[in-house]
Amino acid sequence: MQEAFLHSLWKYKKLNTDQLETSRGEELKILHPGIHNETESGPDFFKAEINLDGQHWVGNLEIHLRSSDWYAHHHEKDPAYDNVILHVVWEDDMSVYRKDESEMACLELKNYISEHQISVYKDLFDNQMSKWINCETHFHEVDEFKLNSWLERLYIERLEEKNQLILNLLKVSNNNWDEVCFKLMAKAFGLNVNGEVFLQMSSSADFKVFQKCFQNPLQLEALCFGLCGMLPSESEEAYPKQLQQEFEFLKQKFQLKVPAASHVKYFRLRPDNFPTIRLSQFCNLYSKSSNLFSELIQCKTKEEIYEFLDAKTSDYWETHYTFGKESKAKVKKASASFKDLVIINTLLHLKFAYQSYKSQLDFEESIYPVITSLKPEANSITKGFEKLKPKVAESALESQALIQLKTQYCDVNRCLKCQVGLELIHS
Repeated sequence: MQEAFLHSLWKYKKLNTDQLETSRGEELKILHPGIHNETESGPDFFKAEINLDGQHWVGNLEIHLRSSDWYAHHHEKDPAYDNVILHVVWEDDMSVYRKDESEMACLELKNYISEHQISVYKDLFDNQMSKWINCETHFHEVDEFKLNSWLERLYIERLEEKNQLILNLLKVSNNNWDEVCFKLMAKAFGLNVNGEVFLQMSSSADFKVFQKCFQNPLQLEALCFGLCGMLPSESEEAYPKQLQQEFEFLKQKFQLKVPAASHVKYFRLRPDNFPTIRLSQFCNLYSKSSNLFSELIQCKTKEEIYEFLDAKTSDYWETHYTFGKESKAKVKKASASFKDLVIINTLLHLKFAYQSYKSQLDFEESIYPVITSLKPEANSITKGFEKLKPKVAESALESQALIQLKTQYCDVNRCLKCQVGLELIHS
């Protein structure tokens, strides 16, 4: 049994409140459960209202598993608990007295909670190690409308959590949103495998240095490949030689620091996702426009963002995947699936952060239409939920929300903070 379970029952009034009595036999009516104190020290609920034997009381309320926990937690010594009007416990094993030696009213809950609620609660938290998620046998029972509302809230929660990286980058860049966009886009083009390396590359030189190269595709590729430590020391081919020469010039001109070795990875990547290909496409994107951030903010539909993300490699990479090794000629453009990843994991986060920063958040108009127009992601998490409830993810909003649900609630047993868990227990 967890106190959080009792908190949720009290907060949402999911008790059998007919003919409530305290441990001393006093008639009790709950007029208002109070305001849940989830973050501050002090009593669990503020400003609760009760009627005790015909007398109206307004004050604070404390919940424990056992009434003896009052003394175990030393509340009798804390002035913050002087205004507690009702002690709510699972088991009343000891009388609790105020400083004036009057006995505090106590409600013992175990007689007022249904067998169904206890059964579902136990089912959630028993045998956790053998389950994919705690509520896997009941997940399909959750009301469709309530589940969809919860998933939308989870997606917004995910956007808000991702804000921290963006705000950190904004602080470092002295509130330069163009620079923040550049760094986040670099990370996006590196994908999960090389994202951190590309982010480090984008921070290895002053943003003004990159800006000076935006109008010169050769210089921009030389700068990015060089700062990633990816340029070959020797080559018989003309283009790698040009890149090396340009980078040596830029290195001297701007006193750039170069990594001792490249940390990019190729292992288990499809050739079209090789860091060489993605980095060239990233450079192509910025060679076409130096005002990418302004253009992004103006985009309102998936189609507009797709056009915004049109990028291909430089000519050399049409016949190469790595330096010095020729391959069959192919125009390597950013695919729709890659664009979807960038939109889901970067562009919408950036748009949300910017609008929040400007106090101009317009989720329904600028973010919701885009995220719901994208196909759901297919990964182990979404596939796991699909087995429990088919078609639970019909767009990228749901798939992102399910990732948030699994990682931030299911995996850490926060069932009593999750609307799914609460719905199952309280139904």
